Amino acid sequence: MPSGQRRGRWSGVPLQERTARRRDELIAAGVTLLGKADGPALTVRAVCRAAELTERYFYESFTDLDALSAAVVDDIAEGVRRAAVAAADAAAHEPLEVQALSSVTAAVRALVDDPRRARVLLGGVAASPELHAHRTTVMHRLTDVLIDHGRTVHGVELEADPLAKVAPAFIVGGTADAILEFVNGGVDLSLDAFIAQLATLWLITGNGAAQVARARITPS
Repeated sequence: MPSGQRRGRWSGVPLQERTARRRDELIAAGVTLLGKADGPALTVRAVCRAAELTERYFYESFTDLDALSAAVVDDIAEGVRRAAVAAADAAAHEPLEVQALSSVTAAVRALVDDPRRARVLLGGVAASPELHAHRTTVMHRLTDVLIDHGRTVHGVELEADPLAKVAPAFIVGGTADAILEFVNGGVDLSLDAFIAQLATLWLITGNGAAQVARARITPS
């Protein structure tokens, strides 16, 4: 019996809460295993051992390893989204430079504070075709969040311009690559300096795209 199955572990905890806690523990184990390139292979047994749960509880929450992997990616992405949106809301009345720095800081720290999460979400570790496809879908959702934010700060001019279809994906993709490079030790900057440079690039891209879009508008 895994040590986590010690008697009384779930004593007095309502069934729904027990199930939710076990699911969270399995997701945390999935982050650990997926986020380490030289770690143990992702198997149901390895996940359950890391979570200190029996296989019975794995199948209580997930149909298979692909379902667990998708849940891990969703959990990480939702953490990034929540952090970035909360930071943007808190800085909504600040100058654009402050908004950008606030959002980038929140998004980057949600990943680099636990580099495993960055590698799992951003493609820094090997993945099955199913997980790769799900990752791509999730990154598109994060791009949509950036598009919505861009509309609030740059006005509707950019929305109808072709740059609106390219700039957000360009920013998200470039940011993802930069974060992976940072967590893998390829960027010789402090975290604060790294974030400041990313925020500057966000501003340059967003402001430049908006300026071009406005210049393309034909007076009616």
